Amino acid sequence: MSELKKKYGLVTAICMVAGIVIGSGVFFKAQTILQTTNGNMLYGVIAWVIGGVIMLCCVLAFAVMAQKYEKVNGVVDYAEATVGHKYAYIVGWFMSMIYYPTLVSVLSWLSARYLLTFICSVNPDFAMHISAADGGCVTGPECFVLAGFFLVISYALNVLSPKISGKFQVSTTVIKLIPLVLMAVIGTIYGFTHNIAGTETPILVQNFANQSGDLGVLFPAVVATAFAYEGWIVATSINSELKNSKRNLPIALIAGGLIIIAVYLFYFIGLAGGATVENLMENGATFALTNVFGPVFGNILNLFVAISCMGTLNGLMLGCTRGMFSVAARNVGPKPEMFKEVDKQTNMPSNSAVLGLLMCSLWFLFFYGANLSPKGWFGFFNFDSSELPICTTYAIYMPIFIAFMVKAKDVHPVKRFVLPAFAILGSGFMIFAAIYAHGIMPYRAAAAEGRFACPIIAYLIVFACIMGIGLVFYKQKAAPKKAKK
Repeated sequence: MSELKKKYGLVTAICMVAGIVIGSGVFFKAQTILQTTNGNMLYGVIAWVIGGVIMLCCVLAFAVMAQKYEKVNGVVDYAEATVGHKYAYIVGWFMSMIYYPTLVSVLSWLSARYLLTFICSVNPDFAMHISAADGGCVTGPECFVLAGFFLVISYALNVLSPKISGKFQVSTTVIKLIPLVLMAVIGTIYGFTHNIAGTETPILVQNFANQSGDLGVLFPAVVATAFAYEGWIVATSINSELKNSKRNLPIALIAGGLIIIAVYLFYFIGLAGGATVENLMENGATFALTNVFGPVFGNILNLFVAISCMGTLNGLMLGCTRGMFSVAARNVGPKPEMFKEVDKQTNMPSNSAVLGLLMCSLWFLFFYGANLSPKGWFGFFNFDSSELPICTTYAIYMPIFIAFMVKAKDVHPVKRFVLPAFAILGSGFMIFAAIYAHGIMPYRAAAAEGRFACPIIAYLIVFACIMGIGLVFYKQKAAPKKAKK
């Protein structure tokens, strides 16, 4: 059996778009953005707006394609219909081997981190190998083990019961909006009604009064928003399982994208009212939650944050389990007959799912060793796997947009030229920002110390090796057999 059933509706699709994106990066990267902009809250808002506009441009361009093309995996289908069969394989291989598993690995850690933060807040005497004050709930062995547990649980939920996984996605989307909406509204009110200690200046006014830093800090800040805004493309991976896909998928992409941008902006402003910039830079979003709502209710909201991360993890795992299936469905890659099999009982591509879990585990080990351990495990090859693979997707999108402009002669000029053109400009900006943030900035910092470091080069080497392996498999399967003499 190699056919997936139509089992998801419009509400599930919208919740998948919004639910996969919202609930992890906005908590995780808000602190990073403030640190990057040196506490300049206005630059932080601008970074969120730029990142959101870039996402929305790409969403609109792909929404047009979703009305025309439908097969087994949205973005891979669009690559095949516009650029060609081989490029579709390249995109599918990248999504399966790098994109999905890197995001899942980071979300496993985030789910564990916020749950342990909640536990330690409720019970300060919780026995950890490394104390919470020293980062045990962030980088300790307990966090490592719990992250692995979440990885397996999300895999099992998607493979054993896809319908329950879909319902879990809807419920966690509602749950994750609770702390975001409350912080957006109550945090803003709090910021206007409470003053900085020893002054008559409201917290929110003072936080936005900081104008330090030059415009160059916007580039790494926008790159940081890329992680927070990423994940919406995963919803296209279920287009063959979505009822009335050509109608519902475009609606889900656009509606979900608008919800995401609105929630992020209002939440970030509410966060600015919940604590001083210095506290937010040092302690992150959880400090503002407990500061505004008190230790008890604030910790309950921290639990909601952990649940929201689990929902994002669930949605990303949904795409990850289908990654190699989208490649094998085109009869290319390693053992396509095996990876395109669909289990009769669960209607899931089980073999593809197992490979997805393996890749998630490998990338989790890399993320932990390269980004969370006190000393990077991989030397020159330490790089941020939460940002660079995402920025790579924008480079991968660009040929699809260009080819669509050339081939889609039956589409209205605005949809054919204007929307893809804006998507190309946004993608180009994101690529430049990534080069600046992960190439130019660390190179300059290292050169000032008399050494060499350029994380983006290390990433590109790993990327080239993985993609090279994929091309070898493509040639083996796609090359015609030689006739016997």
